[in-house]
Amino acid sequence: MSTPATKAPSQGGFRQAQAWLHTWCGLWFSWLLFAVFLTGTLAVFDEPITHWMTPEHHAEEAAAAAKKEKGEPTADRAQRLAWGMAYMARHHPGAPMWELWPSDAQGGGELRVFWFDANREYVGVTLDPVTGKPLNDGAGHAARATQGGHHFVDFHYELHAGTVGLWIIGIATMAMLVALVSGVITHKRIFKDFFTFRPKKGQRSWLDAHNAVAVLTLPFQFMIAYTGLVISGTSFMPAPKVLHYGTGPAAQMRFVSELSGSENPVATGRAMPVPVLEPFAARGQERMGQPVRAVVIDHPGDAGARIGVYGWNGDDDALRRLSAATSGMVQFSAATGEVQRVRLPGAADGGAAMTAQSAMGGLHMVTFGGWPMKWLYFLCGLAGTAMMGSGAVLFIVKRRQKHLGEFGGATARVYRLVEALNVAAIAGLAIACVGYLWANRLVPVGIGHRADRELQVFFALWALALVHAFVRQPARAWREQLGALAALCLLLPVVNFLTTGDHLLAQLLRSDWESLGVELGVMAFGLAALGALRHLLRKGAR
Repeated sequence: MSTPATKAPSQGGFRQAQAWLHTWCGLWFSWLLFAVFLTGTLAVFDEPITHWMTPEHHAEEAAAAAKKEKGEPTADRAQRLAWGMAYMARHHPGAPMWELWPSDAQGGGELRVFWFDANREYVGVTLDPVTGKPLNDGAGHAARATQGGHHFVDFHYELHAGTVGLWIIGIATMAMLVALVSGVITHKRIFKDFFTFRPKKGQRSWLDAHNAVAVLTLPFQFMIAYTGLVISGTSFMPAPKVLHYGTGPAAQMRFVSELSGSENPVATGRAMPVPVLEPFAARGQERMGQPVRAVVIDHPGDAGARIGVYGWNGDDDALRRLSAATSGMVQFSAATGEVQRVRLPGAADGGAAMTAQSAMGGLHMVTFGGWPMKWLYFLCGLAGTAMMGSGAVLFIVKRRQKHLGEFGGATARVYRLVEALNVAAIAGLAIACVGYLWANRLVPVGIGHRADRELQVFFALWALALVHAFVRQPARAWREQLGALAALCLLLPVVNFLTTGDHLLAQLLRSDWESLGVELGVMAFGLAALGALRHLLRKGAR
């Protein structure tokens, strides 16, 4: 949207046509792309956010770390697997899949079990690694149900709307690529723009800021948009798959099975006890060359059961492999013990095509490079978010000075619509994001469908911000929403202390860097919002 003019494409040459395309393609998708970029940027740290949003686990993790530091003995892997299998046999004998995570890569840590419930929801429980009994089973406080940081992941790629949301994101991503290409063609001085920023110049300042963040991170923006489309390519281009395999769940299962080169096991209907798991775990570890992360049993209790052993990826794996998310895996027949399939660490199921897709996924989801690369993605994501936001604001700042009459008699009403959407999409979404964290602390722990209640708070706050942006004058709406955002961010540590007793100093003393990072990061956003509010107040006073 950094265009010197917005004449119709028929009124100028090729560059003028690209400027027109950049302006309007960028404007109508900028609000959605701002939301996608902001939530995608937060999703880089989804695990620390989830850690902060499950404070009940902090004490368990601290106790486990203390035991480990003191060298207190815990059960070995064989005993942990036996306890996990006994728990599943007692509580969920009819589940079609048992998934046991016996320990961390060093043989200690948590013992967890997972399964799919009657609603096909993936659920789990943590067992005491010393006694094998469920933790918080009638004693102590139950852990709060939450989607944690994964909410931002889901919103980023499908808006919590399933396939429809995925398609909307795909169309917006295509529009982003169009806006990027047309933006590059439009700029005659793309290198010079990178070093140019003229503060306190109104429209010119917004244009310089938009250009600077766009040019600075242009390779990242192209990469993130392209890989985002590629990793969902079979969804966006379904015709070959539908023509060859048909539609429906059975066709989808056949497609996935052939793509991965593995067929799902079929239950025979003949009962067979689940065998002792430790020999399978030991053989799997030897074949794949990684410590055991999980043991998965398909159709437990049936003669057709399959046992899969999965490995832990170490920090070194993440540093040296682009597809580091793919760990080693060995599958066995539960009845005969025969090895059915082996996948080495870093390889992908299904040959070169799946390996290429895995590499694209690794590039998009930053599964390589460790924390330095995550921070680089976070900063580039913020720059991309700023690019979207500054472009949307620039559109209306330019028209405040000169009414261009693009929509005839409706132009003023369209400009008002754009002003309100700018406020709601930029400040309103940020309020909803930090409000989601507040909801995590204020929604009662024992309430039904608690994770859904947190999401409802997120969307309710965003909708409220939209209504507020329409009923208030734009300048007031910006000031009030930025003020609310600053207050919510800066007071988050206070509400955390009042509801859980945890605070920044305690997090520092127990080396809880994830919780400390989340709260300091939110406070940094609060200070930025406060600075923007101060700027608007001083500008209004002049």
